[in-house]
Amino acid sequence: MADGGFAVACPAHAIKIDPAMNQMMFHIKGMSCVEEITQLKREVGPLVGGDLNLTFDLLSRKMTIRSVDTLPSKSQIMEAVARTGMGAIPWEEHCVQSRCPGGDGTWERHGRLILSALSGFLILAGFVMQAYLQGGIIAVLLDAEDSGISTPSVSIAFYLAATVCGAWYVAPRAFYALRRIRPDMNLLMLTAFCGAIAIRQWLEAASVAFLFSVALFLESWSVGRARRAIKALMDISPSTARYVCPHDGDIEEKPVEEVPPGAIVLVRPGEKVPLDGVITRGFTSINQAPITGEAMPVPKEEGDEVFAGTINGESSFEFRSTRQASDT
Repeated sequence: MADGGFAVACPAHAIKIDPAMNQMMFHIKGMSCVEEITQLKREVGPLVGGDLNLTFDLLSRKMTIRSVDTLPSKSQIMEAVARTGMGAIPWEEHCVQSRCPGGDGTWERHGRLILSALSGFLILAGFVMQAYLQGGIIAVLLDAEDSGISTPSVSIAFYLAATVCGAWYVAPRAFYALRRIRPDMNLLMLTAFCGAIAIRQWLEAASVAFLFSVALFLESWSVGRARRAIKALMDISPSTARYVCPHDGDIEEKPVEEVPPGAIVLVRPGEKVPLDGVITRGFTSINQAPITGEAMPVPKEEGDEVFAGTINGESSFEFRSTRQASDT
C-alpha cells in the first residue's frame, strides 16, 4: 500500500528468483523417522542427481527436490518412493497454499494404534483359549509344547492373526531391505517373527510382533505430537505480509505464500511477524512467548533474527525474509 492509500503491483522480475532452479515437492505417506529418510535418499537420489538435491521435513512428511538439471516426471518419483514401502503424493494435491486443512486420513492417523490394539486383543484371546483348553494358565506359561501337548488350532489362528497385525507396517520395509541387500531393524524383526513361527512358538511370535508394533506406534505418536504443535504455531502466524517492492519502493500487501525469500517486509507496532527473517532497518522489542515461551519481550535491532508468529511491540521495522511461509 503506497502512501497515497492504494496498492501498486510489484513486477514479477523485481523479486530475485533463480529461473534455472527446478523444484518438486511431495507428501510422503509413512515417513516417520530418520531411517526412512535414508531409504528415500538411496532410492530417489540417483534419479535427481544425488541426495544433496533432496531435503526433508519430517514433521510435515514433505520431500523437496531442487536441481538445476531437468527433473524426472512425478510418476517416476512416485514409483521410486513406492519401492521403499512408502507412498508419495504431489504436494499441490495434498495441500493448498502450504496449508493442509484436511490433514491425513483416519487410517493414516490411527492405523498403527488400531493394529497394535488388535494385535494385543488377538494375543489375549488366543492365550485365554489355550489356557482353557490345556487346563490353566500355568500349563501355557510352562510351555506345554515341550511337554508334548500341541497348541490348540484356534489359539494358533489367533496368534498368527496377531502376528500379521503387528507386522503390517514392518513387512513392506523389511522386503525392501532384503531386496536391496541392506539389512535393517525391520528385516531383523521380520526374521524374528518367522523364526518363532518356524519352531512353532506361536505365542512368542505374536508377542514380539505386538511389542514391536507398540514401539512403532509410540514413535509415530511422539512425532505426531510435535507435528500438531508445529501446526498450532503456524496457525498463529498472519496470513498476509506487507513487503517493499524493490522495483519502485512501494509497499504491497500479499498472502505470505507469495512472498519469496529475500523480500523486505514491513511490520508495524502491535502486528504479528508474518515470516522468519533478519532485521535490516529499525529496532523494537518483540514478544516471543507464542514461540519460545519467554515471559519478557526481547529487544531486537539490525541483524537480529525474528520469527513468524511473534508480536512486534514498540516501533515499526523492516526485515529480510529468509524462508518461505511453508518453512518458517
